[in-house]
Amino acid sequence: MRIVLRPTMAARAAEVAAGAAAAVPISPAATVVLVRPADGGGVEVYLQRRHRGLAFAGGVFAFPGGRVDAADADLPDSAWSGPSPQTWAQQFDADAATARAHVVAVVRELFEETGVLLAAPLGAAAAPAGWPSEHDRQAVSEGRPLGHVLAERGLQIDSASLLAWSRWVTPRFERRRFDAWFFVAALPPGQQPRVATDESHSQTWVRPADGLAAMKAGDLPMLPPTWWTLSELSDVKGLADLREAAPPMARHTVGWAREGDDTVMVLPDDPRYPGDDPKEGT
Repeated sequence: MRIVLRPTMAARAAEVAAGAAAAVPISPAATVVLVRPADGGGVEVYLQRRHRGLAFAGGVFAFPGGRVDAADADLPDSAWSGPSPQTWAQQFDADAATARAHVVAVVRELFEETGVLLAAPLGAAAAPAGWPSEHDRQAVSEGRPLGHVLAERGLQIDSASLLAWSRWVTPRFERRRFDAWFFVAALPPGQQPRVATDESHSQTWVRPADGLAAMKAGDLPMLPPTWWTLSELSDVKGLADLREAAPPMARHTVGWAREGDDTVMVLPDDPRYPGDDPKEGT
């Protein structure tokens, strides 16, 4: 799909590439692709449409996610289950503390934005009645550390429910930049996502191939990392095939190139990548 940068953005891209303007710092972020079985085979993915007035990615359909907060690094060991932070660090080529914070962040963001909680009871205990609750979701959304809420409910983050997928770094010419870790997770039994914050106003479940077709038709506007991920998931035959379908871990950045009078985005599979900016992705 051909995406032409607005003139102001194209000018900034050229300035950053030439060293005439500085790239803004990168913030850590985490995103989760929630999937469920589709009727007749395959999977559906969950998307929320962000409000147009948002400073970043306004008006587009996106996966749940957001910034990594400082408190995400403070989850106690007792509130963690599944693969260790070191295991995640090896998959994302990071240190264990950074990986721990990203896993906590993606669980927290999913809970805040959809009410879906990737958690499990401590040990052999039974799941507490009434979880996940709206009261707990609101508390976390208002800044209460997720670890405190889990401890009160006798729960642990279930990191085994996540699958490492990819990393996307916002281009250097953008004025808001993120190093977003992408995870995939199956919708937990008995839970249903909903639009739970004022960042989004609608939601949809869609087969990856159908989502790509709707995006190309202009019905589901998306940022490049979203449609790239849908493309990677388009041939998945079911939840059992997700792990095998996971691509080799890669750190992607959208590049750009000039086409006549236009400046267009280019993705990593484009032969022109990284376009006119040899420092793209730094």
